[in-house]
Amino acid sequence: MSDIAIRVQGLSKRYRIGQREPYRALRDVLARGLTAPFRATASVFRRSGPNGNGIRDENYIWALKDVSFEVKRGEVVGIIGRNGAGKSTLLKILSRITEPTEGYAEIHGRVGSLLEVGTGFHPELTGRENIYLNGAILGMKKKEIDRKFDEIVAFAEVEKFIDTPVKHYSSGMYVRLAFAVAAHLEPEILLVDEVLAVGDAAFQKKCLGKMGDVAKEGRTVLFVSHNMAAVEHLCGKALLMEKGKIIEQSDSQSVINYYLAKVLPSAIGKVPLSERTDRSGNGRIRLTSFHVEDHKGNRLEVVRSGMDLVFVFGFRCQEGQIPTNVDIGFSLHSDKDQMLFVLYSSYVGQTFETVPSEGAFRCYVPHFPISRGRYRIGARVTVNGEEADWPQDGVGYLDVEDGDFYGTGRKGFEGNTPFLVSGKWDVKRANGKGTKGV
Repeated sequence: MSDIAIRVQGLSKRYRIGQREPYRALRDVLARGLTAPFRATASVFRRSGPNGNGIRDENYIWALKDVSFEVKRGEVVGIIGRNGAGKSTLLKILSRITEPTEGYAEIHGRVGSLLEVGTGFHPELTGRENIYLNGAILGMKKKEIDRKFDEIVAFAEVEKFIDTPVKHYSSGMYVRLAFAVAAHLEPEILLVDEVLAVGDAAFQKKCLGKMGDVAKEGRTVLFVSHNMAAVEHLCGKALLMEKGKIIEQSDSQSVINYYLAKVLPSAIGKVPLSERTDRSGNGRIRLTSFHVEDHKGNRLEVVRSGMDLVFVFGFRCQEGQIPTNVDIGFSLHSDKDQMLFVLYSSYVGQTFETVPSEGAFRCYVPHFPISRGRYRIGARVTVNGEEADWPQDGVGYLDVEDGDFYGTGRKGFEGNTPFLVSGKWDVKRANGKGTKGV
């Protein structure tokens, strides 16, 4: 038996701009799931190329272009890259949710997939019915699903709602059950797309633990994520995608380092923020620039720990719009792209009833508590609770050098600690009387 679980050769996917994938009813999904050779033990999904119809290339966009790679049985492979790089499209093709335009994929083993919230379940069916439906599509017998049922429900923490149609579930409940089904129904190949983007910290930790268990059992995992720490922890190998192509594939640490050092900085720095297109939102407000100042208004290229800083986000309103109830927030991300903190104006009781047509949001952060390093800054604006602008690759970088954070000339612990915390110490005698610290 071959040791290859997934072989992808020359895979490409072309979309016509403005055209949507055809709708499939539940009966179509069932028919495809029960009859498609793609989900059999050894399957090939192949297309020879786009059919000519006289439509010009400018009416199309290539989400994937000439992608080739192999994954061995038991390998855990991370897929990373910027938004729009083609990661999710690749997993949709491997899950047979969409078809390729060119190339082919060979899948050797039973596939379980957890893609974006909303796929995999039928909204009119209950949680219980969806568990059995997914098991049946995977080719499992009812007795096999029965044996796993209680474990799935307990993991998802939806016992009280298991006989409720999933259309009434919150997004958190939905994704918990979807992950539990995908991970517990014993697929030989597990495809997971950004599951850690939904749910609280406890659920994310539980998911990572379960994915680690799946990997230890020798099953094959493809894991798409923006969480570099999770990819480095779980995956021995990683693929880096950019503009629909694989531009780097090696051990996970090397690929992550290349992505953070070469791809993200160039993506953010080459094009002015006002002209970038990697953003979502209704456009009522657009962020146009970012920089940092000291408390005197001097623009800074490098800051020091302990400084009083002002984060400045230039903006412009959509012509003819007078936005109301405006909330602006920014986040700080580590060199592994972990979010270290996020601060919205609403968190400190400051939303803006109205803003000028053009200006700058300014956030004063006293005694900046971050240690030396390079950090990515993200930012997002909402208007009346709706997203107005979110540049998805961030708005810039912040370089931090050591400063006199403690006011003693001491730098503190030389380690991987991003936060600096100051405090006052004393000591108490056994009789309860205090003595000041020295």
